[in-house]
Amino acid sequence: MKRREFIAGLGGVVAWPLAARAQQGERVRRIGVLLGWDDDNALSKAWFSGFTQGISELGWADGRNLRMDVRWAAGNVDRMRRFAKELVGLGPDLILASTTPVTAALQRETQTIPIVFAGISDPVGAGFVASLARPGGNITGFINIEATIGGKWLHCSPRSSPLSSGSQ
Repeated sequence: MKRREFIAGLGGVVAWPLAARAQQGERVRRIGVLLGWDDDNALSKAWFSGFTQGISELGWADGRNLRMDVRWAAGNVDRMRRFAKELVGLGPDLILASTTPVTAALQRETQTIPIVFAGISDPVGAGFVASLARPGGNITGFINIEATIGGKWLHCSPRSSPLSSGSQ
């Protein structure tokens, strides 16, 4: 899946009806964002920038009709737990989560606020969702691997590998 398609899909998850967006004096929506990465990591910044660009293309702007409370946990589990509790306490309309430990911290804090995760490899195995087809509960999102491509993976033995010299 291409990055723009991913962002558009994620934006669709957080998008509310067009009619509500068009109204003057509309309610400002609040999104909590808890990222497991460090805020000075170039890939992390690019990922978050893609997300903000995607929602802005859908008409959402931080400070206008949206308030984003962003926390960067920098791989620290204690910070993840503290920030999860803090974000839930702010009462957002939705929380965006990255990484398995971040999603687990948020899951412990709320069973009512919708949580959208990204970058999780096994949400069923981690206990975040009942199944990929029907997540149930308040958690949904995007996994690292598209299950339907499994049959297309290359399985090479050392002899057939393009990296082998052929003489063994």
